[in-house]
Amino acid sequence: MSVFEAMAAGGHRQLVFCYDPAAGLRAIMAVHDTTLGPGLGGCRMWPYAGEEEAMEDALRLSQGMTAKSALAGVNYGGAKVVIWGDPGRDKSEALFRALGRFVQTLGGLVITGTDAGTNPEDFVAARWETPYLVGLPPAYGGSGDSSETTAYGVFVGIQACLEEVYGDGDLRGRRVAVQGCGKVGGKLVRRLAEAGAEVTVTDVDGDRARAVARRHGARVVEPGAIYDVPCDVFAPCALGGVINDQTIPRLRCRVVAGAANNQLAEPRHAAALQDRQILYAPDYVINAGGLIQVADELEGHDRDRVMRKTAAIGPMLRAIFRIARERSITTLEAAEWMVRRRLAGAAALRTFYRPGDGPEPGGPPPAGGQAPR
Repeated sequence: MSVFEAMAAGGHRQLVFCYDPAAGLRAIMAVHDTTLGPGLGGCRMWPYAGEEEAMEDALRLSQGMTAKSALAGVNYGGAKVVIWGDPGRDKSEALFRALGRFVQTLGGLVITGTDAGTNPEDFVAARWETPYLVGLPPAYGGSGDSSETTAYGVFVGIQACLEEVYGDGDLRGRRVAVQGCGKVGGKLVRRLAEAGAEVTVTDVDGDRARAVARRHGARVVEPGAIYDVPCDVFAPCALGGVINDQTIPRLRCRVVAGAANNQLAEPRHAAALQDRQILYAPDYVINAGGLIQVADELEGHDRDRVMRKTAAIGPMLRAIFRIARERSITTLEAAEWMVRRRLAGAAALRTFYRPGDGPEPGGPPPAGGQAPR
């Protein structure tokens, strides 16, 4: 598939390749949809097998950010930045300053921050070159680590799922299998244990899984065994694509609800889960807490406001479940319908001219490059 064919297939609008050999930067910025506002999405650094894999990741992730922003209730579109490199070896001040300069060339069309392989401190150098960043350390005006907010959103989402399946969101005595004990997964395990759940954990880093288990009274299994654990909720909090033709027959749960992005290997796996009477919480809805936090920075960060907005993930999931029941569709299809409805409503507003939206007849073009407020 050619670049333009790949963009057309996903509904993307812009794909920018960034190359600075002196800084060692090879990056791609993908812009999916800006109906609601500038494209907001994190910057992932990964040792991709090649440029095609990096491009596919940028396109896929930016498309997910459009949906995540739409249902999180923020006024930003979908974008993503990927850096082709090894985060354990290739990071440097020069690399992130070069990235900042490329972001600046788009004048606020793309706003980025941390993602897999990057951390808030990486973007301190990029901040010297552009203001279009979020998730910086608090000392530099950011809101800091968003993993606690993400974990909280997943927790309230799991409660909504249990209410849908069992009529009660109480976690006492409920069994939850958590796949991945990283920044978000570990914090989710803490919340689940505090709520009285019986938690089983796994991680590719066995020492990390055992440490989390000791801290919170959880049971540990090997990574390959997590799919076979009898439980009420299976919570993927690591890699994407874990819900697939091989794993779905092994699941012994009533709910799939976790923090990982792109949990379904293919959209058709939502129907496969439904056929097995397993409720699926669309990942871009339940894991939106981090996005809510960084988007709030652009309005002037307020922690209480962030937590209130994140708590709304529960009611949003309940609405999705209701629509899925009423229309006899999957929860993924219901979420996609809600995304299209919000985007269509925002797009319709653009049929009304608003002074300041464009140049006056015969006048100069509007000034660009203003920082988002």
